[in-house]
Amino acid sequence: MSETNRMTNANHILEKKMQAAIDLSAEKGVLRRRVIVNSIPEHTTQIDVEGKRYINFSSNDYLGLNREPALLDELHKATLKYGLGSGSSPLVSGYCDAHMKLEQLLCQQTGHQAALLFNSGFSANHGLMTALFDKTDHIIADKLIHASIIDGISHSGAVLKRFIHNKVEHAETLLKKYNTSALVTESVFSMDGDCAPVEYLSMLCQKYHTQLIVDDAHGFGVINLCVAPNVQPKCNIQIITFGKALGCQGAAVLGSKQLIDYLVSHSREYIYSTALSPINACLAYSACKYIADNPELQSQLMSNIAYFKQQAKRRNIDLIESEMPIQGVIIGDPEKAVEASNQLKSDGLWVGAIRTPTVPKNTDRLRITITAKHSTEDIDQCITALDKLFMNEEYCHAR
Repeated sequence: MSETNRMTNANHILEKKMQAAIDLSAEKGVLRRRVIVNSIPEHTTQIDVEGKRYINFSSNDYLGLNREPALLDELHKATLKYGLGSGSSPLVSGYCDAHMKLEQLLCQQTGHQAALLFNSGFSANHGLMTALFDKTDHIIADKLIHASIIDGISHSGAVLKRFIHNKVEHAETLLKKYNTSALVTESVFSMDGDCAPVEYLSMLCQKYHTQLIVDDAHGFGVINLCVAPNVQPKCNIQIITFGKALGCQGAAVLGSKQLIDYLVSHSREYIYSTALSPINACLAYSACKYIADNPELQSQLMSNIAYFKQQAKRRNIDLIESEMPIQGVIIGDPEKAVEASNQLKSDGLWVGAIRTPTVPKNTDRLRITITAKHSTEDIDQCITALDKLFMNEEYCHAR
């Protein structure tokens, strides 16, 4: 067979494999497609999709900082000072004073000794797990931990044992059974919106001499932003992402100085990636300071969440139990979840349909996120549209 024929045959093999996977996903109702979503500067809670405006109830920008004028001004100043990018990996010439200042501030606000910046929450989690663990380690983790943690532990070769979601008793049973290197959980779970019993898990880990790792992506800035001096962290290792409450981009791993020194030399995601741009570091720094200086943002967010839950209860709309911005409504079927999302779009609301395998089978849902910038009118419109949707007997079990 000629080289050309071999290449053509290889292409056919891959093309058939890809098409079969696409067809299967479409058949199951879980094929994902992208849409172009544009923000509207004068309306922080509205977006434009194909020329139509929607109230956005799918953003993780919980405090509405994405277009905060004070932060945009800081971004402009940082761009003039640092330029657009870092230019290289942090161990070559990509690490500058903007990165160092952000790491120091994050340590002040969390109580950890040291921090390390990554380009995304996924790379932070994956880079931490693959560097820290190997086949000699046993890891215990909550059943609903993020995909990036699962992938990182899997690629590390460590043995992963998962405890029933938020069940401290089951976690202790596993801690008794295995010589465990670490217990991993999230602070606020990204799909259900409920909180982990971090204090109880911390006590368990101290009892069994185990490190506690908390993915704080959806908690930092919403419930976890400490500015008191000498504050003691509740976990040994904390992962923060900047794309949620901080309204920008990037991530950090926080822990002991020993941990960060180790990761600098052993985390492949850190060593072999272009460093987070200095302007992103400056923006995250300014966002942390802004949240600390404006606690009314968190108060407004909590007020909006309480109002949404109150109005949902009045209309007998059954929500997943959560006191956080993430509010879920179980639909139970992937295709019906998409249909429900599309019906809400026809009422001017952009609400995400979350389907298996992102969530367990038969828990396909609408994932509604509340922000500090939503008005009472925005929330009322959402509740009215949900009430109208659930008048349909196909979705009546959501009441």
